[in-house]
Amino acid sequence: MQLTPVSTALRHCLGVSLLAVTLLLAACGGGKNSRPSAPPAATRVWPSVAPNDPQAANAVLMRAIGLVGTPYRYGGNTPESGFDCSGLVTYVYREMLDLKLPRTSRDLAAVQGPKIDPQRLAPGDLVFFGSRGSVSHVGIYVGEGRFVHAPSTGGTVRLDSLGGSYWKDHYTGAKRVLH
Repeated sequence: MQLTPVSTALRHCLGVSLLAVTLLLAACGGGKNSRPSAPPAATRVWPSVAPNDPQAANAVLMRAIGLVGTPYRYGGNTPESGFDCSGLVTYVYREMLDLKLPRTSRDLAAVQGPKIDPQRLAPGDLVFFGSRGSVSHVGIYVGEGRFVHAPSTGGTVRLDSLGGSYWKDHYTGAKRVLH
């Protein structure tokens, strides 16, 4: 695929934006209620896979990252009420792209679309976690081995590393919803 100068510029802008936001959030910490994140996945090299639609991915990521610090609330699906994991995902995609996605992590995992190999993750992909073949959690991949999610009661929306021991051990797959 040949890149036009516009798409090359958009990809560069997305990469620079992601790097700046990732560094800013890493410097700010995870908020008073969040448990410490695993160390950055510095020991692992995460491939840089460009999203199919860089503008859409950038819109999704900027909104999701902007919600870091919003309180967790089971069943929550707005910034005012708080978010659970699937509420965060469905809110961000609906607000930024007018894309209506299923409401639960299990239903999101069943959305038609290609399953993504972990080495081929692109910003905007949905990442899933669970155990014993069951999906129980979802987040939005932002790049460089990191994802935004609403983790648990008492916590807040935060940025975590796929390389963290819990997330690495409970990772069940990913789906690409941006085409």
